[in-house]
Amino acid sequence: MSAERSLLAKDGTVIGYRQLGSGPGLVLLHGAMQSAASFADLGAALADRFTVLIPDRRGRGLSGAFRPDHCMATEIDDLGRLLAETGARNVFALSAGASIALHTALVNPAISRLALYEPPLEFGAVQPRCWAAGYEAALAKGDLPAALVAVLKGTGDNEVMTKLPASVLRSFFAMMMRLRPNAAAGNGPPLATLIPTVHYDIELIAETAGDLDRFKGLTTETLLLGGDRSQEYLTAALNALVEILPNATRVEFKGAGHIAADNEGDPARVAAELRRFFT
Repeated sequence: MSAERSLLAKDGTVIGYRQLGSGPGLVLLHGAMQSAASFADLGAALADRFTVLIPDRRGRGLSGAFRPDHCMATEIDDLGRLLAETGARNVFALSAGASIALHTALVNPAISRLALYEPPLEFGAVQPRCWAAGYEAALAKGDLPAALVAVLKGTGDNEVMTKLPASVLRSFFAMMMRLRPNAAAGNGPPLATLIPTVHYDIELIAETAGDLDRFKGLTTETLLLGGDRSQEYLTAALNALVEILPNATRVEFKGAGHIAADNEGDPARVAAELRRFFT
């Protein structure tokens, strides 16, 4: 059973998180189109060994809304305050959350061990925002089903999602959202409230785009995780990081994709790897 807790960010925004288990503190930081509820199964699988802390990033669940000046520094401070509040020194993060955790480790020595699942880093010819224009155009029109399709096709590894025509998928999601407006995975926020939050994660990718050499001095022990079914730009980022980071190990999950840590993926498999790394 998890307990709901909260803290105040630097700008006064409430950051809510779920806490369960006992032992050394371990933060699980979700990515785009997710909330703390997305890591319920992963957290439960680790709670016998760790005090698991699963925050809702801004705009989701237990946490307050985005502010106009939202940026990577905001996310870094939010994570830093959770680490300070709880004394946790271990962090696992997925996708956009992994990018936040990586940049936090650059400036915050509180993180002693870091596990990253496919951060969407933009550098050189690697362009993780290749799908973003379609998403932003649909969002500007208020067409949430089309925006969702753009996200799923741009980041997903599910063959059905990538091969079916966008028009077919849009019709399906439009019907689903009309018939079940509060539909969500697990006990998380409704899908309609998660889709617009992707905009802020796209902005984080753009803000932090550039040469990865800035990470050469990051000596934090780091585990780089990914699936062999994930998008090429995600694999490229892991390949680059394992060469640049001085204390990194790479593990690839066969048959897995980008959301393996999510309730809808294979969280038990990810938990087994995290248990080995953080213990």
